[in-house]
Amino acid sequence: MKILTSLLKIGLKLTILGCFVGCLALAAAYFYYAPKLPDVETLRDVQLQTPLRIYSEDDKLISEFGEKRRTPISFNQIPQNYINALLAAEDRNFFEHIGIDIKGLFRAVFQLASTGHIQSGGSTITMQVAKNYFLTRERSFVRKFNEILLSLRIEQELTKEEIFELYINKIYLGHRSYGIQAAANIYYGKDIDQLSLAQVAMIAGLPKAPSAYNPITNPSRALERRNWILKRMHSLSFINDEDYETARNEPISAEYHGTQIELYAPYVAEMVRNELYQYFDESLYTNGFRVYTTLNSTMQAAANQSVEDGLIAYTERHGYFGPEKPAAVTPLTEENITAFLEQQRTYGSLQPAIVISTDQQQARLFIKDHGPATLSWDNMEWAQPYKGPNSRGRKPEQAADLFSPGDLIRVRLDSENNWRLTQIPRVEGALTALSPQNGAIRALVGGFNFNHNKFNRATQARRQPGSNFKPFIYASALEQGYTPATLINDAPVVFHDNNLESNWRPENYSKKFYGPTRLREALYKSRNLVSIRILRSIGIDTATEFLSRFGFDKDRLPNNLSLSLGSADITPLELVTGYAGLANQGFKVSPYFIDRVEDSEGNILYQAQPATVCPECTYIANPSAPPAVLKRIEQQAATTGNAIITPASTPDTPPQTNQEELPTSQPAGQQTTSLPVANRIMQPQTAYMIYSIMQDVIARGTGRRARVLQRSDLAGKTGTTNDQKDAWFSGFNKDVVATAWVGFDQPSTLGRSEFGGTAALPVWIEFMETALANSPDLPIAQPEGLVSIRIDPKTGLLAYPGQEDAIFEIFPEDSVPKEIAHNPALTNATGTTRTEEIF
Repeated sequence: MKILTSLLKIGLKLTILGCFVGCLALAAAYFYYAPKLPDVETLRDVQLQTPLRIYSEDDKLISEFGEKRRTPISFNQIPQNYINALLAAEDRNFFEHIGIDIKGLFRAVFQLASTGHIQSGGSTITMQVAKNYFLTRERSFVRKFNEILLSLRIEQELTKEEIFELYINKIYLGHRSYGIQAAANIYYGKDIDQLSLAQVAMIAGLPKAPSAYNPITNPSRALERRNWILKRMHSLSFINDEDYETARNEPISAEYHGTQIELYAPYVAEMVRNELYQYFDESLYTNGFRVYTTLNSTMQAAANQSVEDGLIAYTERHGYFGPEKPAAVTPLTEENITAFLEQQRTYGSLQPAIVISTDQQQARLFIKDHGPATLSWDNMEWAQPYKGPNSRGRKPEQAADLFSPGDLIRVRLDSENNWRLTQIPRVEGALTALSPQNGAIRALVGGFNFNHNKFNRATQARRQPGSNFKPFIYASALEQGYTPATLINDAPVVFHDNNLESNWRPENYSKKFYGPTRLREALYKSRNLVSIRILRSIGIDTATEFLSRFGFDKDRLPNNLSLSLGSADITPLELVTGYAGLANQGFKVSPYFIDRVEDSEGNILYQAQPATVCPECTYIANPSAPPAVLKRIEQQAATTGNAIITPASTPDTPPQTNQEELPTSQPAGQQTTSLPVANRIMQPQTAYMIYSIMQDVIARGTGRRARVLQRSDLAGKTGTTNDQKDAWFSGFNKDVVATAWVGFDQPSTLGRSEFGGTAALPVWIEFMETALANSPDLPIAQPEGLVSIRIDPKTGLLAYPGQEDAIFEIFPEDSVPKEIAHNPALTNATGTTRTEEIF
């Protein structure tokens, strides 16, 4: 007995000594490691890696760039069901403990000893926050000790709500999702507060093992984990019996949901990414920037559709190329077909489909994401074989003439919701639309489909505009004293130009010559020889100086008379920018597509300051307006002082204008603006006259198809280059200016029946029908200094009294004809009529 007592005393002493030594060791460890711990206060300012998101002006998501998908949310946005589910799964005593749950640690040890694995975990949420934000994942006593110390400090410095919020926004939950909001979006296509009890329990089960308990890749284990969490919630009285049974019996509904793009504008998204990357480098993809573009979602959607429809209409006019891939699937089992179609991309509305069978004049198909369908004869009889841009083969008589079972083809829904045979166009196109008032890009499409070909033809393809360029030459002539009634001789001519390789014998497309022609008529009928004579008369240097005012690079303009026929190589964006100066009655605006950039907290880093049309305004800097680049950007990119997008004018310096040289029709100074005022580049009288002439292009010229829009305020011009290699149409009213282009990437003929009015104009019309829906059909005010006079259409002179075919024409007051046209009824015996100067 004495021996036992002695042993107990010795054991007690050793225990006390061990505890004392342990406490000393812990104290020593604390004093050694504590000073080296990071400052937990930094958690209040932590910046989670969040992707770049790009939006339209009306807040539609266009694109997302960044490896980690994350959408941080605040504690008060977290549904209570999720809070309870996570507490049940990870840390039931989170709101009571001090950062370390002693009971939880012992429970974890007991579970490990009794079952061989830990179900509820030994780390608290606070400890996981310490590990996720500050520590590595190595397994060591030092790392665990630091984790405990940090947890205690975190609990002292932060509220429970702040800690919980840090945890749920940081954790990785599979499929590139970080944080519960991103996980809810990816697995269910909803926000976390829209999920059912079973779904939030599924999300709550992911932190433990995002791969093992993933409901998409491992649904059976995910279901087991979910139901265990639901059972825990029930046992902890977080949910009642009815809710538990309902949730436990709910089937797994998770499936992969990509980024929920609300507006398809990939060409613009790439323009934004490329522009900002030059400034922010890799931080662009992690700092949570939100970029708001100038795109209007309605106009952009209309642009997407109009380009696709126009290019498909062109390709159907020229014949069928045949199946995209003959005998693509064999044998024709549903498993084989489904697996094959899963690998095929959908381009716009063009769906991949496998031919199952053909039966006289119909075919049975299996369409990706749609299943079995029937293709009727009415929707495939167009498919005569393509033989070249100018010829097609014989008409098909039955479906078997077009394809065979197992072939891969493309179909799309027609206006009556029936499937129609189609094909991926080989031809390409672009459409760009601006606001003439400030240059904001409202819609931009750089090709048939970004996923099919990422080359942005709207901004990168330099092509000859052909007759689409003529309005600038004519406007230059009007600026030099020509009038819409000036006669120019449309007659054959040979030019000996040292800048050209050989003698040049230009001609009109019709191969005919029409003699003396009024300037107005020459433009709306697109007479080539008149354009050449005009340019020769005013001089190439004068013309190129005038063109440079509209933004065209003088160094890229040909220094010869071919300039009058649109031989310069320019992009659709450059051309539509020039047309903006015609649409806004003579002011220079520059295109821009980024309206503002915000950081992850909504602070404005950049705000566009576009030069804006306001003839009666005086510029006054607004000291409260955000500058183009704020100090935050300067700190993040200290290596450069450049702005993200060079503003048209800095807000501290009034723009230098040429108002004295080119006076406005209204007195300045009646209004003030904090935006830079656009410079006038053309006399208001000239601007009005060229607008009036270009209205005739639509009213009675090569753009007559646009009359289908039933508007009186439209003006524009077609353009077709040699051998029909490029087809253009540019047109506008006071609110929208748009340019459409159709052609092949490697220039070749579109076909002898394809022109600006047949290939490009339909694209423009379809777009403008939507773009102008809310734009009132109002005439542009005629400026002072112009008068409307009745003239003789043949001579451009004043109409004689009683002349029945007289027309009204616009003239500057000091350029009104003084002579009256000769009345044929009064011709003298010699038949003499007046002699006029013809250029």
